[in-house]
Order: sequence, then C-alpha cells, then structure tokens
Amino acid sequence: MTQRVVDEIRAQIEGAAQLYHRLVLVVGPPRSGKTTALRQLREQQGWPLLNINLLLAERLLELTTRKRALRVARIVDDIVGEQKADPIMLDNIEMLFHPELKQDPLRLFQGLSRNRTIVATWRGAYVGKALTYATPDHPEYRRFDEPQALIVNTGAASAQEHSA
Repeated sequence: MTQRVVDEIRAQIEGAAQLYHRLVLVVGPPRSGKTTALRQLREQQGWPLLNINLLLAERLLELTTRKRALRVARIVDDIVGEQKADPIMLDNIEMLFHPELKQDPLRLFQGLSRNRTIVATWRGAYVGKALTYATPDHPEYRRFDEPQALIVNTGAASAQEHSA
C-alpha cells in the first residue's frame, strides 16, 4: 500500500505545477502509511520532510499564549521559507489545529503553496467533496467542503483531485 501512496503523491505533485494552490494533502487516519510514504520520498528524492509540531513548538515556547496565536502563521511561513527545495513535505501538523492557536490550517497551507509545492499529511478523511480533520466529537474537528487541494486518500484506491 505504501508504494501506491508514494506513486500517487508523485503524480499529484506533477499535476500541482499548473494550479494556483500547489497543495497536495495526504489524507487518512493514524497509522495509514502517510508518514512512511513521505519518508520514502525523502529518501528517494531528497525532498525535505519537516516535523511541524516539533519545529513550531520550539519557536512558540518563549511566546505568551496570545502572541502564539498572532504569530503562528508567520512562524510556519518562516519554517517553510528556510527550505530552498520544491516540493516541501510537512508531517505532524496536529498542533496547528489546537483551539488556542486559532488557525485555519487549510488556508495556511494554501497560502504557503502559492509559491512552492506543499505536501502535507492530514489526519482525517476525504469523502465525496468534504475534507475533515478529527471526528465530530473532538474539539479540533474541522470540515472543509470542496478544498482547493489535490488529495491523496490513503484509504481509497486512487488519488482524487478537487480544485475550484
């Protein structure tokens, strides 16, 4: 299964070159092969793989809770901007959904992907034309109808695209 996901990610990256938002989301539940696929691509292609939770936490430590919410988008932009490669792969993005940070992670990734291709893991599901994060009973639950992103669904037989 992991090789299928790796191949689909590569195909979606190629397709992203023509889009306004060059964003590829690798969507699936925990332990569905998302991270393994990105690690394989790092080894095979040399593309950077960033642990957003770790890098963001290091930079937010010295800030107050209020300042964290105000600066998180800029900090993530700086983290990604420090990489000179294209594409850039992002893993462990869960911190961006924390209610105290008051972020819209999809919009943040779309902004990052205007000038470079972003491949990000997404703990959730893509069903029909709806992208979700977490489950409806979870405080970090989000639903995005018709996201402007290329989707690699780790639970589906093939990649799906939806860009408006």
